Amino acid sequence: MNSLPPRRGGPTIGVLGGIASGKSLAARLLAGSDGVVIDADRHARAALQSPELGARLVEAFGAGVLGPDGAPDRAAIAERVFRDPEAKRRLESWIHPSVRARMRAELDDARAAGRGPIVLDVPLLLENDAHHGLVQECDFLVYVDSEPDVRDARAVANRGWEPGEVARRESTQLPQSAKRARARYVIDNRGEPSELESAVREILAAEGLRR
Repeated sequence: MNSLPPRRGGPTIGVLGGIASGKSLAARLLAGSDGVVIDADRHARAALQSPELGARLVEAFGAGVLGPDGAPDRAAIAERVFRDPEAKRRLESWIHPSVRARMRAELDDARAAGRGPIVLDVPLLLENDAHHGLVQECDFLVYVDSEPDVRDARAVANRGWEPGEVARRESTQLPQSAKRARARYVIDNRGEPSELESAVREILAAEGLRR
């Protein structure tokens, strides 16, 4: 049986962790200056800006989901859909196909260009794998660990969420213990940023990706 040709560039790394655990910072550190971060939230923001989707949002949820500039207001949309499972499913059915296509194209382009490491910063990477198939594209997974109360405080301070919102949203996701168990490496993000950077360097060194 003929084997597939080797991938060009560095490994593909999936980042796991709870909301506001520091996944995005860890992803940027893992990618470094030579790699690329595939950021699902960035692609979701781009998908939200399409005029077609804006019209759908107003029709389904009212003009209150638009900001003063007429563009979709992510905070208002989240407030509307995250407390309504059916509304959430409708919104995801409009956005997720575009996001998945954008992420897949970015992954293919990065590999074709020999970039690496390629780091997937994709919320619900495990939960939605049946739809996007990205977990099997990863050479390994990294879990970013942080205390629930710390993550909740970060979400309140940085995202304007109500206290307890992190736990409420995560109640519909895989348990953090299950995500942690899938990872090859666990990064403890309870300390200073310098400690996170040190942990990332150790992972890269262990994988032969010293910088």
